[in-house]
Amino acid sequence: MGNCLKSPTSDDISLLHESQSDRASYGDGADTDQEPPPPYQAYVWEFPHNCFVVHHQELPVYHPTPSQARMASQLTEEEQVRIAQRIGLIHHLPKGVYDAGRDGSEKKIRECVICMTDFVYGDPIRFLPCMHIYHMDCIDDWLMRSFTCPSCMEPVDAALLSSYETN
Repeated sequence: MGNCLKSPTSDDISLLHESQSDRASYGDGADTDQEPPPPYQAYVWEFPHNCFVVHHQELPVYHPTPSQARMASQLTEEEQVRIAQRIGLIHHLPKGVYDAGRDGSEKKIRECVICMTDFVYGDPIRFLPCMHIYHMDCIDDWLMRSFTCPSCMEPVDAALLSSYETN
């Protein structure tokens, strides 16, 4: 089934062909006289680790609620206190280094269920009270949004606090 709203003129496919100026703008050409990009492109980029780089300074982005992302400077004092408490609890969770075992055939978790990539020997990992393990960066970012285990949905803060009560 095609487009039922066809125009009487033929489609203009000239935009689909790559020109020399297009290649130069992507760094493939030899044209070095081009103007620098506008300031908004030169100074603001989004990185995967929840930071914005503006004028070469990292500004952390936090999630006061799972569906809401704001820069640290835009948070209320109450939200900043809650986030600081959450960071404190996260740093009390044990961390380690992934080791698949001597021959690698031990029945062990081999994949981080957050990023869906295999653990590699030496990867920094964090253990949750339910004994699930994740890449440290993956689980720290997850716990800033939701304080439950992504595998079993057990509340991490309740389990962490109860582990202190039993000792």
